Amino acid sequence: MTQARAAGGKTILLVEDDPAIALIVRETLAGECAHFASVTGIAERNAWLAENRPDLIITDVVLPDGDGIDSLPGAGVDPLTPVIVLSARNTLDTAVRATGIGSYDYLPKPFDLDELTASVRAALQRRVLPSERVEPATDDSHGLVGRAPAMQAVYRTIARLATNDLAVLILGESGTGKEVVARAIHATGLRRKGPFVAINMAAIPRELIEAELFGHEKGAFTGATSRSAGRFEQAAGGTLFLDEIGDMPIEAQTRLLRVLQTSEYSTVGGSQALRADVRVVAATHRDMRALVADGRFREDLFYRLNVIPVTLPPLRERRSDIAALVRHFVEAGRHAGLPDRQFAPAAMQLLERHDWPGNVRELGNVVQRLAVLSRDTVVTAHDVAAVLRDGGEEADAGTAESIARAVDDWAREQLADAGGEGDLHGRLLAIVEAALLRRTLRAARGNQLEAARRLGVNRNTLRKRLGQLAIDPTISKKE
Repeated sequence: MTQARAAGGKTILLVEDDPAIALIVRETLAGECAHFASVTGIAERNAWLAENRPDLIITDVVLPDGDGIDSLPGAGVDPLTPVIVLSARNTLDTAVRATGIGSYDYLPKPFDLDELTASVRAALQRRVLPSERVEPATDDSHGLVGRAPAMQAVYRTIARLATNDLAVLILGESGTGKEVVARAIHATGLRRKGPFVAINMAAIPRELIEAELFGHEKGAFTGATSRSAGRFEQAAGGTLFLDEIGDMPIEAQTRLLRVLQTSEYSTVGGSQALRADVRVVAATHRDMRALVADGRFREDLFYRLNVIPVTLPPLRERRSDIAALVRHFVEAGRHAGLPDRQFAPAAMQLLERHDWPGNVRELGNVVQRLAVLSRDTVVTAHDVAAVLRDGGEEADAGTAESIARAVDDWAREQLADAGGEGDLHGRLLAIVEAALLRRTLRAARGNQLEAARRLGVNRNTLRKRLGQLAIDPTISKKE
């Protein structure tokens, strides 16, 4: 046990069995407290606490004689004493368990010394309130896998959301796991015993969005043969997840804003005020600030939703997590009846070098495909290369990079065959526009007004281009 003195009037207890880390922390915090004590384990910590009362405890999780988090509540610590948890076991479970004991902060190792100092200064000025403590949930990962620094920031934010009902906006590319994060926020929060209700704003026809969200009364519109509860009512006491919020029509945004401001709503066709007893978590892959700037999303609603932002990193920015994600998907597949598989080192290297435009969702699909198609229990680099090559067109669909590659390939072939003669620009635009119009019509179920809205053109322009490109406007009705 070591103890140091410096200027100030506070006492800090460090519980850390690594002497190098203990020395660095002690030297870093020398000027932040009058008394600095360092112990190496739980027994030594408990002996020190029996005779002393610290103003702040900094503790590691994995100690020689036990778990630094689980053992702390029974150590006789003042419930108002702030705790900062340090850990190399960088999972959501650690962050949530740290919150469960009322810790002031959680810093994954290796930690930034300036960040530690700032956290210590703030903690010494503040006592943790009993109401900020929350019983940790039993599931340790909630579907989130990875220890990359970018994911650590996500874990820490989720843990800090466990003691409040603030609105959350989850941002990230398609396939990064936004709904998984939303479910983790629900599962670790105050409302975890209530329902989790999700709605995809992009999948609901604009004329039905308000009825879907708020419910409707019998006879409110054609086809409303009985009263129907909306998602706000279904999620009462729990969490309402508004996925793809960036695709919400502007006219429906006004009513949602009103609900968030007043916590009250009424059903379509109804007059009775109902209480919106939900936590709202929204998500989108779109650039919300750009939508606001373009007038396609209300600025006041954006700020209502963006109280706590959570940004998910694309998989290409957390390649160190790919091996763990592969093991996770193999195990999930095994429980679903797929063959158990192992991955050769060269196969794993190929997966780690891939850019994964479809992110974690694409990786999961590839792992499942490999589990089915591989002939041996060990997946080889040849297996991976074949699946990535065969599935590349589907996996890359919709990304700017894949579109650019396709255009480049087409232009190379045209220039080689025709020597650069002809209206390459016009022909390419016609090909791309025709594909876009057909796909949008299918998505709008043949509704030309809705298709025009999604395309950002007026209906007359759409009709004109359909005729010029010889596209059957009833294409979706024939499929």
